[in-house]
Amino acid sequence: MEQMPSKEQILQWISENPGLAAKRDIAKAFGIKGAARIELKRILGELAEEGQIARKGRSYRDPEGLPPVSILVITGPDAQGDVFARPMEWGGAGEAPRILFLAKKGDPALAAGDRILARLSPADVGEYQYEARLIRHIGTNPLRVLGVFRAGAEGGRIVPIDKGQDKEWRVGRDMTLGAKDGELVEGEAVGRRNMGLPQARITAVLGDPSGPKAVSLIAIHQHGIPDQFPDAVIAEADRALPAPLEGRTDLRDLPLCTIDPADARDRDDAVYAEADTEPGNPGGFVVWVAIADVAYYVRPGSALDREARKRGNSTYFPDRVVPMLPDVLSGDLCSLHQHVDRACLAVRMRLDAKGAKISHRFVRGIMRSVASLSYEQVQAAIDGAPDAVTAPLLDPVLRPLYAAYAATKLARAARQPLDLDLPERKIELSEAGEVRSVSFKERFDAHRLIEEFMILANVAAAEELVRLKQPLLFRVHEEPTPEKLDALREVAEASGFVLAKGQVLQTRHLNSLLAAAQGTEFDELLNISTLRSMTQAYYFPQNFGHFGLALKNYAHFTSPIRRYSDLIVHRALIAGHGWGKDGLSASDIEQLEDTAKLISDSERRSMAAERDTTDRYLAAYLADRVGADFTGRISGVQRFGLFVKLDETGADGLIPIRSVGREFFHYDQDSQTLTGADTGLTIGIGQRVTVRLAEAVPVTGGIMLELLEIEGGALPRAQPRRGRFAPRKPGKAAAKEAKVKRKVLRKRR
Repeated sequence: MEQMPSKEQILQWISENPGLAAKRDIAKAFGIKGAARIELKRILGELAEEGQIARKGRSYRDPEGLPPVSILVITGPDAQGDVFARPMEWGGAGEAPRILFLAKKGDPALAAGDRILARLSPADVGEYQYEARLIRHIGTNPLRVLGVFRAGAEGGRIVPIDKGQDKEWRVGRDMTLGAKDGELVEGEAVGRRNMGLPQARITAVLGDPSGPKAVSLIAIHQHGIPDQFPDAVIAEADRALPAPLEGRTDLRDLPLCTIDPADARDRDDAVYAEADTEPGNPGGFVVWVAIADVAYYVRPGSALDREARKRGNSTYFPDRVVPMLPDVLSGDLCSLHQHVDRACLAVRMRLDAKGAKISHRFVRGIMRSVASLSYEQVQAAIDGAPDAVTAPLLDPVLRPLYAAYAATKLARAARQPLDLDLPERKIELSEAGEVRSVSFKERFDAHRLIEEFMILANVAAAEELVRLKQPLLFRVHEEPTPEKLDALREVAEASGFVLAKGQVLQTRHLNSLLAAAQGTEFDELLNISTLRSMTQAYYFPQNFGHFGLALKNYAHFTSPIRRYSDLIVHRALIAGHGWGKDGLSASDIEQLEDTAKLISDSERRSMAAERDTTDRYLAAYLADRVGADFTGRISGVQRFGLFVKLDETGADGLIPIRSVGREFFHYDQDSQTLTGADTGLTIGIGQRVTVRLAEAVPVTGGIMLELLEIEGGALPRAQPRRGRFAPRKPGKAAAKEAKVKRKVLRKRR
């Protein structure tokens, strides 16, 4: 054996041979064999601790150098037309090395912001340190800006609408894309910023800032939803490879399938059910729920992990999705697409004939979906109209799923979770981004089947982690406050129903109220009022139960592609079962309460952005129908006016109090009513109204209405007391007189 090389010799070898820097390559170069490899390992470890080399996988490299194969970002051509790039990741001191890109015949044209996988070779010419040759064009990730274009002599500027950006962007004359002054535009950074304003080129002209294409973009920026992935996050995602079968349970023989909306891009969950053949469980079922193993790709402390935690969840708009994870993961490697192997965490649950879970078992596996189905497709097959895809799956896959679901309905009826019936609006857009129609989504048993199986899997995950004594994030939903219950009770009584006092509230009491109202004119009102009485659900490391679902243990496990909470639960399961080193880390545990607060807030942020976007789309849809009459129901009463939910679209509009009749109205906060001082007309929640659309403002989402009829009759006319003008708010004497009149009118009624 040759003499052990010095540290200086090893460092020189690594610097001169970046493509042969694994320990075995170094050992071979210096003739190190047998037990002497242990000493080499020790020396390499010391060099790494001293910061003289960096270890990545099984290889070592100079921390001030770049690996021979790297992901680069094209920074654009210089004045001579040479194309340069920078590394996506740079851990060395000072500025990252400059890299000259050498194109060969057949390479695509590259622009600033393009990301490439390239092979590097050192260069020592002073102006740049490396030369790069293309292996693969990955994509683009330039910095983007949304703002209003202001035209100028030399092109113009983009004034960002994001409050966090106070710097304008300069746009060259040949980069305006024909944008006109005052139009909303989307741009991306070009070139390198040295002095003065940053430069951008306009990539999309969205037109009127109040127009349809701008609606969700404005909400994204107004609510501060991160919609641009940092370069390091994209680089990590691009390096991801499919998970190996080694160390996992092979579930590929199970005919698992996914059932999602027809336009779904990501598929978190797959299901399968069969009759339980074990003795002692006659009429029972075995239900499998397999969930995408996102934890394998998103490791604690990584750039992907930090960005996912920051986003908290994906945000969904009618025209776009702002995902929690880059598309290479959310839409591909993590998504349970049909006929491809995918990593998963799966739970096998045994149910008795009445749908109660009697046991569960978790595994970390590899699955292969037999089909990517839609809710409509599955329901049609069950209803007797299978297509070419569902026909062969009807007996072996779909009918057993529905049989198991029928059993879970019995367990649900016994548990009595809150049974709200609130139809979900569906906004359909044209190619131009304009609202084509507004309708209410049809719900099938296929929807309820998936929901019920997901709830079962979430319960199993919470119970398993409690058993394993693993830290986790529970999904907590506390019971309503006494104040909110009193408000609901007032609405119920005003509508002719009863919600009893003096008992510990349970969901079955609320369900009795909703059942009594079902089919009556107060059906929707009481569903909405019950929903408003609920507290908001949130994430927390301690378990306070889930009131709405009537469950003691509940955690989100089934959607790790779009919710960070589920990723934490997956890591806890991995750690608890010893399935790998990618489980819950010490840092995860230490900041669990902070994470719970962060993602609870981001969930509310997304809900607000989604709600604002829906309001704007509805206002845009109704804008050309100003002056038209609509029917609806009063959904809220305030001192300043009435809120009305329109029957046709579900849009909410405001009737200002100044436009209601020609009298002063007294507001009663307890009963949520307005009473006319002269006519005694009492207006309250739930009353049917006919209204006229007075104004619809897409940029704010505001809808103003004029009251025409209430409960089928015209408004009673008050006698004006000041000529032909409506009376102002009465003084003390007049108010006292009005109070007496109201008492008399109540007695007469």
